[in-house]
Amino acid sequence: MKALRITVLVFLVSVTVYGQAVRKYSNEFMNIGVDAAALGMSNAVTAHSADVNSGYWNPAGLVNIEDKQLALMHSSYFANIANYDYMAFAMPIDDRSAIGISVIRFAVDDILNTTQLIDDEGNINYDRISLFSTADYGVTFSYARKLPLDGLNYGINAKVIRRIIGDFASSWGFGLDAAIQFETDSNWKFGVMARDITTTFNAWAIDEEEFATIQNAVEGQNQELPETTEITIPKLQLGASKKFIIRYDYSLLAEVDLNIRFEQNNDIISTSFASITPAVGFEFGYLDMVFLRTGVGNFQNELQIDNSERVSFQPSIGLGFKYKGIQVDYAFTDIGDQSVALYSNVFSLKLDFSIFR
Repeated sequence: MKALRITVLVFLVSVTVYGQAVRKYSNEFMNIGVDAAALGMSNAVTAHSADVNSGYWNPAGLVNIEDKQLALMHSSYFANIANYDYMAFAMPIDDRSAIGISVIRFAVDDILNTTQLIDDEGNINYDRISLFSTADYGVTFSYARKLPLDGLNYGINAKVIRRIIGDFASSWGFGLDAAIQFETDSNWKFGVMARDITTTFNAWAIDEEEFATIQNAVEGQNQELPETTEITIPKLQLGASKKFIIRYDYSLLAEVDLNIRFEQNNDIISTSFASITPAVGFEFGYLDMVFLRTGVGNFQNELQIDNSERVSFQPSIGLGFKYKGIQVDYAFTDIGDQSVALYSNVFSLKLDFSIFR
């Protein structure tokens, strides 16, 4: 019974803290993605991103905003157990540069802490149950500027990561991103986003007294304190996009991205140096007001029970509506693939302050 009552607690601590030994999975909540419009296109937006959400996808795109912009997003994962919230603000500094700030929170709230439910004499006291939350926060400061070469822009991000597991452990992390965008005279757009270019370093502080309650709750275990540092390795995203105008009223935006991790994993292209998985997204527009989006990405080689391999992927669809400076978007997607994770409904709102002028 003692093992049962702390199953959830031990799982959360082991995933979030012990996961530091597997450094390549650090801060994965920062890779889920923001903006329902982008998620509807399977995150294939590195090249054409050009609004307040560019602070996340490609900060170089911030130079395209002409007025202040605000973005909000909410989604739930794992049958509404985990909540993912995002807010961003951006504004131009002058006709050649812009700045932005965004905040991400990914959390499981009101978790039952039952480690003290049964006392040393075996008595059950429900008053000894308490609640705690495990939450990850990411704050990103963005700067973008146009370069002298027409059509070429660059952007940088400075990230602050805060991760909290109740009173048991917490960490601070810091990292940098760098990106460029280039648009040709024929309306082709190209983008490069290099995440965690210096590696993002997280330092954990663990409350040994609180952590001891877990050790004491699991009989026969002599657990050592986990490592207190972790590193997020760099990732690279390459994208190319083009927008086609059809009979004035209709448009088709298409983009292909390559997501590169410098590790060997289950991506469909994987070597000892790097692994690559593609993403493709489409956006059909009418009068630049109504949008239908679809995409597919996250291609993985999955090992089956009979030792054969099967390629899995993550599809997504979405809708959008824009009127003057207000845009509302919806996406139906997940954070796994088409057969494993539960799909989620994602909603986002973008507000351009030009509507107040």
